[in-house]
Amino acid sequence: MNIRTLIVDDEPVARQILREELDLVPGIQVVGEASDGFGAVEAIRQHAPDLVFLDLQMPGLGGFDVVRRLRRAGHVPMFVIVTAFDRYAIEAFEAGAVDYLLKPISPERLAQAVDRAAKMYGRPSGAPGAPETERSGSGAIPKARRIVARSGAEYLLLSADDVLAFEADGDTVWVITGKKRYLATDSLKVIQDKMGDGSFRRIHRSALVNIDHVRKMSPMSSQRWMVTLSNGQEFIVSKRLAHSVRKTLTD
Repeated sequence: MNIRTLIVDDEPVARQILREELDLVPGIQVVGEASDGFGAVEAIRQHAPDLVFLDLQMPGLGGFDVVRRLRRAGHVPMFVIVTAFDRYAIEAFEAGAVDYLLKPISPERLAQAVDRAAKMYGRPSGAPGAPETERSGSGAIPKARRIVARSGAEYLLLSADDVLAFEADGDTVWVITGKKRYLATDSLKVIQDKMGDGSFRRIHRSALVNIDHVRKMSPMSSQRWMVTLSNGQEFIVSKRLAHSVRKTLTD
């Protein structure tokens, strides 16, 4: 099945380039274009796309305004933010964006965004890997089951299930996955608050770990313990938190 896709950008050249690139991607069917936010709302209602490539800076109605209008109507398709500005990345992901692409878009980054959308396509809320949502009068609001991380100039959207730990090093917070480390966009305290009562537990003032990835807890002394994660990385558990961490892992 093709992913029905809509392109929204106020620059005709940008729309043309993106359409030409998407025409080369298997599984993508471009069903329409819009040149401003009001046109985007109407085109989405008319074509019912599965995926929207959405510019942020447009006359009249910006990209985030489009998302808010659609949310009030009760339906927001998957969307990828396309913009020349990197400062809106966190807001975009919190609004539910699948990806955040900076202009000019390389074919590799476009392919990554399409791949992420394809993995989410047709997957109902609550299915494995799908973003969890809660319902309210304003529509679906994503919970913090996705992590915004940074690698160089790129912002990435990671599934919380793939994150093994968060580690603070001074003012820098690292997002640790099975194979790589990325820069976090929030402090460790903010991340802990966002994750709520899920799988992540604070084991030290500088470490927050995913208990689903803990493979071993070893005593170092009568009051000191060490946890080993699925990638072999080790973290020391603070004395103050040792009892609660042991209880959490054995419950």
